Amino acid sequence: MQHASPACPATPTPGYRRRTPERGVLHRVLSAHLATFLARVEADETRAGLPRRVRRELTAFLRCGILAYGFARVHCASCGKDALVAFSCKGRGFCPSCGARRMAEAAAHLVERVLPEVPVRQWVLTMPWRLRFLLASDPALCAAVRRTFLRAVLASYRERAARDGIPAGRTGSVTVVQRFGSALNLNVHFHALVLDGVYTSAGPLAQPEFHTAEELEPEEVERLVRTVRERILRLLRRRGLLPAAGEERDSAQPEELLPQGLLPFLAAASIQGRIALGPDSGRPIERRGRPTCPTRTAPRSQPGRLCAAQDGFSLHAEVRVESHARQRLEHLCRYVLRPPIATERLSLADDGKVVYALRHPWRDGTAEIVFDPLTFLERLAALVPRPRAHLLTYHGVLAPASDWRDWIVPAAAPAKASAVADPPRASAPERMRWAELMRRVFELDVLRCEHCGGRRKLIALIQDPFVARRILEHLGLPSEPPPVAPARAPPQGVLTF
Repeated sequence: MQHASPACPATPTPGYRRRTPERGVLHRVLSAHLATFLARVEADETRAGLPRRVRRELTAFLRCGILAYGFARVHCASCGKDALVAFSCKGRGFCPSCGARRMAEAAAHLVERVLPEVPVRQWVLTMPWRLRFLLASDPALCAAVRRTFLRAVLASYRERAARDGIPAGRTGSVTVVQRFGSALNLNVHFHALVLDGVYTSAGPLAQPEFHTAEELEPEEVERLVRTVRERILRLLRRRGLLPAAGEERDSAQPEELLPQGLLPFLAAASIQGRIALGPDSGRPIERRGRPTCPTRTAPRSQPGRLCAAQDGFSLHAEVRVESHARQRLEHLCRYVLRPPIATERLSLADDGKVVYALRHPWRDGTAEIVFDPLTFLERLAALVPRPRAHLLTYHGVLAPASDWRDWIVPAAAPAKASAVADPPRASAPERMRWAELMRRVFELDVLRCEHCGGRRKLIALIQDPFVARRILEHLGLPSEPPPVAPARAPPQGVLTF
């Protein structure tokens, strides 16, 4: 693999040293308890077992970053030394390493090839618990609700521009579906990075001109959250997921319109912050650092000036990035694309329980969420998305079919001298090179030799287990994968006489 040397930074990027995922808390919990968890779910005769995609995601994580399952071999021509880089699992659910790689690649693509140099505002929509359950269980419904939300937001920009004397304005957005909350709970919500203004064009061959939106007022956010709520509820009524106006339905009834199975049961428990399986089924998840007075709902932070809520729907529009702050924009893109688990906040207690520290304590004082290991695996299973369900979409002038997109995206910017010309066609974006991704994610240069500072190149991909074992044994590296504990029987009660 050929790789062009990047420009030398002020501080040289350190060379690659193999990570050791088997020493991490996440790998240790799965290797010790995954077989027991899968045996427990298979023993439940009342519900169907976990889907194959969820089982595959859980088991594949134990192979991620382990040299015994295969690796890439890179060679330094200057000193003749080699290095081994383990393969990844390419998981979409919870793997921190694969999630960080995907985050860095997508964020760099958005900043360099999609979002133009104009102000960008983040709109965040969260929804009631019951709707989160529906969206997590039905990708088609999630896509329809996302379109409903974006149509309302983009229409508000057109209306505000029209009031300022700018007719026929058009804007666009990049929208990310986040499936997790701060406590690793299932919380489907939307982050929309919207161009904070509108484009107008003098003609079909004229380059669109951007008009920055006026300062957003709290009244506009309050009006918009009411509009979004009404349209989403109308959509649910049309699909028979809510009673029509004037009808009544017991809200405590189960979701009879959704497929029955174990995964929806785990999803419902995760959304409500409860334990799904085992003898403690239905109990709230343990929290530490809070006062003695319990609360049924997870407290939220104090709302800001541009935050409005109504009947469980919350719309937040506080964050805005100026056109020149491209580095801050990339940080914002990484934030909305980040993986669900921050490994630095994950730890094991002395009693074997999994402790996840919150980034910001809740208003009731809760600073940590404490899981039994099997309950923790329930949370991970609920976070795995369905295959072929898009979590990153483009809307408005940034949509792939937009006739203005080639004029607007950075890679398609026309020359200033061409006043009337056909818009340039954006070439297909090249995927970011593997070594560049590693450098952007981990600030480590895989192709820089830590011995002499020379450049390495890829010479082989080792996938055959026998060959991998021989190479690892020759180099004195562990040739066997970390052991996985077998399934354990559930604890039995003690008989007393």
